[in-house]
Amino acid sequence: MRSLPSPRSGRARVLAASCAVAAGATVFAATSQVTAAPATAAAAGTVTGTKPTIVLVHGAWADASGWNAAIARLQHAGYTVYAPPNPLRGVSYDARNLASFVATVPGPVVLVGHSYGGMVITDAAAKNTNVKALVYDDAYIPDEGETVFQINAARPGSCVTAEPSTFLNLVPDPGGPSGDVDAYLKWAPNGAYKGFQDCFANGVPAGRARLLAAGQRPFAVSAGSQPSGAPAWKSLPS
Repeated sequence: MRSLPSPRSGRARVLAASCAVAAGATVFAATSQVTAAPATAAAAGTVTGTKPTIVLVHGAWADASGWNAAIARLQHAGYTVYAPPNPLRGVSYDARNLASFVATVPGPVVLVGHSYGGMVITDAAAKNTNVKALVYDDAYIPDEGETVFQINAARPGSCVTAEPSTFLNLVPDPGGPSGDVDAYLKWAPNGAYKGFQDCFANGVPAGRARLLAAGQRPFAVSAGSQPSGAPAWKSLPS
């Protein structure tokens, strides 16, 4: 497991994410001829000098709209950008879903993950030869076999590791595995839980934070204990 960076304000995170993504694309451009396997070298050569497609993957309790500001900056810089929905059902399922989407994108791809999205891009990139670089934006960077819960326990102090009843609304998932539940973050502070705005939407204006809370996508609790597969960051520029 690699260290997780500290949270930053919403505005600063957008700028940092945009710069990091552009840097990841630059890294790809500088290394594509070196890292391409023999079977894909010819294909990589045909896209030399073109901008890679950026695929942004949100984390738990978020949706693609959280990337809007970064998308606008990247599009202005001339990149093709996609932010497909992350189902948040589990590492393996979510990675397969992302890999299926990425397989439809022509040319080189830079995958970007935020928070739990880092777990997903780590697995999905191993399934797609057109993924040429990874960007982890305040994200989990798991080694093989590691889980979200293990990484949380290794770095105490997260506001989402308190007693679940203090910060989560748990809703049965009729279509999920037996006993699994969907978890939604509560809005109000409660004990060690700082509340949605300070825990999840830190640095975001209150009005925007309330919109994020109202539209949050649920995270399947079982996803937190599903192990990561072979880590693509060991072989790709990241």
